[in-house]
Amino acid sequence: QVHMVESGGGTAQPGGSLRLSCVTSGFTFSDAAMSWGRQRPGTGPGLEWVSGIYADGSVKEYRDDVKGRFTITRDNDKNTVYLQIDSLKFQDSALYFCAKSRHSGDYIPTLMGEYEYDGQGTQVTVSS
Repeated sequence: QVHMVESGGGTAQPGGSLRLSCVTSGFTFSDAAMSWGRQRPGTGPGLEWVSGIYADGSVKEYRDDVKGRFTITRDNDKNTVYLQIDSLKFQDSALYFCAKSRHSGDYIPTLMGEYEYDGQGTQVTVSS
């Protein structure tokens, strides 16, 4: 059973930075494409996909409104995926989750229904 523990969230000012981490267990991390999703206030219960990375780290993808500001990386020796968030904006405020793709390690779905996740998430709040 997949298990994720997200951390690194907090409150930051616009323009600031945060680094999110997600330690995983219960599956072969090095075989899995991983993504970060988020649940923003007022957008309903579903998660929106934010960024994904191939199993080998060779390909990274981002939603348009975070390109150039977010960087996803992974450490397969530590079973951990990261999300560096720079130039924070108010609209980045959300509960962030990491998730394991149900598909092959060289495919990044952009719908969170194609992922498994069970973490509690880590809250990012952007406030002046």
